[in-house]
Parts: sequence; C-alpha cells; structure tokens
Amino acid sequence: MSDTVLNKPTVSASPHIRSSETSTGIMLDVIIALIPAFIAAICLFGPKSAAITAISIICCVLFEFISRKIMKRSNTLSDLSAIVTGILLAFNLPVSIPLWMIPIGAFFAIVVAKQFFGGIGQNFVNPALIGRIVLMVSFPGAMSSWTNALAWHRDDIDTVSSATPLATLSELFKSRTIDSIDASSLPALQSMFFGHRAGCLGEVCAIALILGGIYLIARRVISPAIPAVFIGTVAVFMFIASKGNIYFTLYELLSGGLLLGAIFMATDYATCPIRLKGKIIYAVGCGIITAAIRLFGSLPEGVSFSIIIMNILVPHIERLTAPRAFGEVKEKKSGSKEAKQA
Repeated sequence: MSDTVLNKPTVSASPHIRSSETSTGIMLDVIIALIPAFIAAICLFGPKSAAITAISIICCVLFEFISRKIMKRSNTLSDLSAIVTGILLAFNLPVSIPLWMIPIGAFFAIVVAKQFFGGIGQNFVNPALIGRIVLMVSFPGAMSSWTNALAWHRDDIDTVSSATPLATLSELFKSRTIDSIDASSLPALQSMFFGHRAGCLGEVCAIALILGGIYLIARRVISPAIPAVFIGTVAVFMFIASKGNIYFTLYELLSGGLLLGAIFMATDYATCPIRLKGKIIYAVGCGIITAAIRLFGSLPEGVSFSIIIMNILVPHIERLTAPRAFGEVKEKKSGSKEAKQA
C-alpha cells in the first residue's frame, strides 16, 4: 500500500474569487484623482477653498466616528470613505458659502444618507449629493451665490458675483436666442476648459476632472462606460435641442457639474449597477434627466437630481439586467398552444 497522502480539498466560505483590492486602496485612488481639481480650486477661488474642503472633511470624519459609536458599530474611518465624501461635498459648494452651513450638509451626507442605512456599501444614494441637495433646498440664496474665478485676490470680491454659464445657457434656450451664443456673456470655451468661470469649487476646471477620470480608468477603479454614456447622452440631447448648434452643446458639456458628477459620483460602487448593460441603462437615464432639467426645468442644473433618481432605480435595473442562470428553462405561459388544444 502506498504511503502517499492525498491532498484534501480546501473548503471555505465565499467569495472564492479574491482580489488584492481593498476599500481603503480604492478610496485612496479616488482621493489622488481629486487632487488636480483641488489644486485648481485653490488657484481659481483662493485659500478659502482649502478651508471649505478641510471643514467638510473634518465634519464628515467626526460624524462618522460619533454616529458609529452611538450605534455601537465598529470604527470604519480607516476605509477613507468619509474623507472622499467630505471632498466631494466641498467640491459641490460655492466658495462664498458661510462656513457654518457645511456641517449641516456633512451631517445629512454621513449620518442620514450613509450610516442610517448601515455604512459604506449599504447606502442607496450618493451621500455627498444628498448633502448638496439638502443645502440647496435649505439655503438657496447661499447655494446660488457665485463668485468669478480669479477674483479672490481683489478687494472688491463682493461685487464680482455673476451668473454661472448654465444659467446663461438656460436663458438663451428658453428665449430661443441660441444663435447669439457667441455674442453672449459666456466665457470663451478655452476659459471654460481651464475653469475661468463661476461655479462650485470642484466643478469648474474640466481638464483637472478629466485627468482625474483618466487616472481612475487607468487604475481600473471605475469603468469608462458610465462617464462616457452619461456625457454622451447629454451631448446628443443638447445637440438635437439646439438644432445642431455645436457651441451650445460644448458649453453644456463644460458647464455645471456634469464632468464631476459623471466621473466621480455616478460611478460610486454602492449606488450604480454592476453589469455593463445595467451601467449603460443607468448612465443613459442620468443623461436624459440631466438634459430635461437643464432645458425645461426651473433650475439650470440637473446632475445632482438625475444621479439621485437613478440611484433609487438601480435595484430595478439590476433585476432587469440579471443574466439567466446556466441551465435555467423559461416557464411556459399558461395560455400555451398545448393547453389551448387540450
């Protein structure tokens, strides 16, 4: 009889396919990808941008720590998700916002939208967008007071507030004067690309956001499907609505929070579909709702609302796009030919 001992198979609980990726590593990549936009915000809107971002991060971290202590849950600060939420919330705020309002947005982002539903991975909507929407509804004046970029070093900063390009585009569309877009008060497209315009801290510099998106795609943190389809859908609808006006379309793509939302918030793992087909449906829905609100709504911006609405629909999208199990046979309807013949 042979003395050879057979190797026994190892039995373990799922998941059986493992990866070296961790929540902390993914969140660190997101933070790195947001650094260009953060640097651009400081250059364009001044040192207060850093103060707003720092306060937002500190509040989000504190609220997560305190809420999990109260709920008697383990500490999850090491996953860095609270820091990411703090940065994204700050990036969705104007530089003129009173600092005392930031903790209110952070509370709703972390405690209400995230911890009430179990924490990271269990929130059904994007926390930072909930914080932004709460502040927008509660303090519409503060959330719609815009300061021109590069005006922070002037003594007359209070007198350089202006409408965002989105507001101007909305007026041009509704007044049916799109053809006069070149002669309007809009900044040059080059200025739009580099962030020389009014807007929220993290949304104005398109090149910084694109660089961050390229980094995340290269690191395989996000799939290019959602940003590409989201932005592409908005482009198609704006091109059709403007009757082929390429300038109007380009301004719409570079204005508002479209790039920030499509790259950094619509791609949140916990609130977007897993499968490619679901991602495409989800992104098309985000694009359609964004275009509809921008063109026909009372608000010039629709990115936040579109992502939140599609976040809520993600479970239904997942169910509709779920692949059929191997070997599964579709049940015959009760009204089949055999039943009728019988």
